[in-house]
Amino acid sequence: MKCVLFYHAFSSCWNNGNAHFVRGFARELHALGHEVVVYEPVDGWSRLNAMREGGTHAMDEIPALFPGIDVRHYDAFLDLAEALHGADLVIVHEWNSPDLIAQIGRRRAQGASFTLLFHDTHHRAVSAPEELAQFDLDGFDGVLAFGEVLRQIYLKLGWADRAFTWHEAADVALYRPLPHIARTDDLIWIGNWGDGERSAELNEFLVEPVAELKLRASAYGVRYSDAALETIWAAGIRYRGWLPAHRAPAAFASARATVHVPRGPYVRSLPGIPTIRVFEAMACGIPLVSAPWSDSEGLFPDGSYFSAANGAQMKRTLRMLLADRELSSATVEAGLRVIRERHTCRHRAEQLLGIVDSIRISGQPQQRPYVGAVA
Repeated sequence: MKCVLFYHAFSSCWNNGNAHFVRGFARELHALGHEVVVYEPVDGWSRLNAMREGGTHAMDEIPALFPGIDVRHYDAFLDLAEALHGADLVIVHEWNSPDLIAQIGRRRAQGASFTLLFHDTHHRAVSAPEELAQFDLDGFDGVLAFGEVLRQIYLKLGWADRAFTWHEAADVALYRPLPHIARTDDLIWIGNWGDGERSAELNEFLVEPVAELKLRASAYGVRYSDAALETIWAAGIRYRGWLPAHRAPAAFASARATVHVPRGPYVRSLPGIPTIRVFEAMACGIPLVSAPWSDSEGLFPDGSYFSAANGAQMKRTLRMLLADRELSSATVEAGLRVIRERHTCRHRAEQLLGIVDSIRISGQPQQRPYVGAVA
């Protein structure tokens, strides 16, 4: 097939956790013999911020990460007739402009032969439904929702058999253990401080445990306010700035443990969606302790990570993991096993092809059981 993907940011990962998975499944589609063309705006906010923070050379390493993928930048004008020419599969991400989404949908509704899918990887369906309502999805063949709870929202909106659960996954070609790198830190945190969605949780599950246990710790990410920087510096955490996604495996390899602190909207309204950081950590072979979230879909078996109900339990668990190397190794092995068996970008690329086949063959696709579910 010729696969044409529209993403707000593909070459840039600045404040864009989707970049890891999108690049990974695109490369796997190419490896499976499909042509992949990606369109992204030349002035996308993620891309511009990456160049502003990392310099114009910040993007120099990126093309080598996905050889064979044709990435095309467009400005205010995009010739959709040319972009969609010969396409068999078109995927449009939810961070594109409503106008672009509507234009592509109209072409499908007017008889274009490609299969058209909408890819939703955000909590706006519950946190800002008025934003989702801006999108004209009438011409789309289906929705790829990155969690079952989000798929259920689309079912209530009338999508019936046309909404599919399609979780993110690990790009194991890049995200893998790097045992030759010395573990110089006790703890690493990779994540953006953001707009207050989890400030209290970060203090409870990251800052205070590091300070009280006197851990050697580093933090990477963007959108740290002056107040946030003062908070982590006071705890003795070294702030190391923006970390391009493809360098995360080396950063994970430099520490003995990591923590996951999900954003509030996912915990409260979209249980079962772990976000990409859990897949990344397990694939890189680092023990993970998570703040509370509900693995309602059974993505990860017992023993593949630890969960802490509160800050006190986070401190106890980190102390235990850092002191017990056998427990740490067993956790790593369990995490690596579940990633390799169920949660790689190859798994998701193959699932995507199955979804497309079901749409084309039946015209009334049936949602298949999620292939990554743990029995």
